[in-house]
Amino acid sequence: MTNKPWDQRLAAIVVRPLAATPVHPNHLTALSLVTGLGAAILFAQGDPRTADWAALLFMVAVFGDHTDGELARLTAKTSRFGHYFDYLAGSANYTMLFIGIGFGLSGGALGSWALVLGLAAGLSNPIIVTLRLTMEIKRGPATIRHPSFAGFEIEDFIYLIGPITWAGGLKVFFLAYGLGTLGYLLWTVVLFLRRPGGSRN
Repeated sequence: MTNKPWDQRLAAIVVRPLAATPVHPNHLTALSLVTGLGAAILFAQGDPRTADWAALLFMVAVFGDHTDGELARLTAKTSRFGHYFDYLAGSANYTMLFIGIGFGLSGGALGSWALVLGLAAGLSNPIIVTLRLTMEIKRGPATIRHPSFAGFEIEDFIYLIGPITWAGGLKVFFLAYGLGTLGYLLWTVVLFLRRPGGSRN
């Protein structure tokens, strides 16, 4: 438990009351997917007021993406399908997020470049997930574990979407996180091409 990131620890507490209910982990995965879609639709409106709500919804979607796994472990309902469904839902949420924000910002100073970056960053996610799943299957889960520090992982930076958007910095967040995602894609490709011993294929 002590090695878990803070959001996973909180998720484990939140799902405890659901253990004795008919709620299945896949229900929570689907709810996270629907919430992510809602966030993307609101971001695509290009209205700062709806963007504030969209940021909150996406934070809920990201947190919800941890609740399914915690409920599955708590109730011994882990499954291969659930594992892959969780991966795909998370990837779809990020894809929809970037495309939605890019579309919403395309009417502003960034113009069509916002949509270009949104599509590029968004469509990077299915590639990243495919490569990571392949590495997990071939080399084991430890090979794709994210670095962590003091209970936080690299991916936890996404929670900043709320405070930054509410402070009027959605464009800055979009540029930084979008370009960061493209960099993460490159890093994932490099890891994928390396043999377990460290040499390249």
